[in-house]
Amino acid sequence: MSTVTGFPPIADNNAIILILGSMPSIKSLQARQYYAHPRNSFWFIITKLFAKGIELDYGERKALLLHNRIALWDVLSACQRKGSLDSSILKKTTVANDFNNFFNGHPSLKAVYFNGTRAQQEYNKHVSPVIHDKFSTIEYMRLPSTSPAMASLNREQKLQQWKAILQYL
Repeated sequence: MSTVTGFPPIADNNAIILILGSMPSIKSLQARQYYAHPRNSFWFIITKLFAKGIELDYGERKALLLHNRIALWDVLSACQRKGSLDSSILKKTTVANDFNNFFNGHPSLKAVYFNGTRAQQEYNKHVSPVIHDKFSTIEYMRLPSTSPAMASLNREQKLQQWKAILQYL
C-alpha cells in the first residue's frame, strides 16, 4: 500500500468560506483535479448554485469558486489508503494539512464546511487540538458527502442541504 498525497488548496485571499474534503479519490489524483469522479456530486452542486447548472471545464470551475469567495482543500495532506473510500484510510498514516498557516493567510474566512463525516472527524482529531485561539470565531458545519458512496441522499437532496453555504456569500 502506497502513500497518497493530496492537492494544494484552491484559494485566494478573498475567501470567506472553506470547503474541506478528506483526501482526493484515485480518479481525482489521476486527473489531478478535485472531485474528478463523474458520479461525485460536488461540481454538480457548485455549478447549480453559482452557474445555473452550466457545464464548465476544470479551470472554469476553479475560477467559479474563487469568484464566489470559496476556498477548497482537504483535511489530510497524505495518508495510506487502498482504493478511494474514506473508510479505507489507515488511521495511523494520516498527516493533516497546516491549517494555522492557511487561516493566517486567509483572514477573511468566516466558515468551514466539511464535505462529509470523515473530513470533520479528521479535522477534529488532527487540527482542532492544535488550531490557534485567534481562529475561534470561524464557524463549522458538516454537509452530506458528495461522494457516490454516500447513497442515502440523491444529488438533488444533497444540493438542498449544500445551499447552507449561501448564508455567508
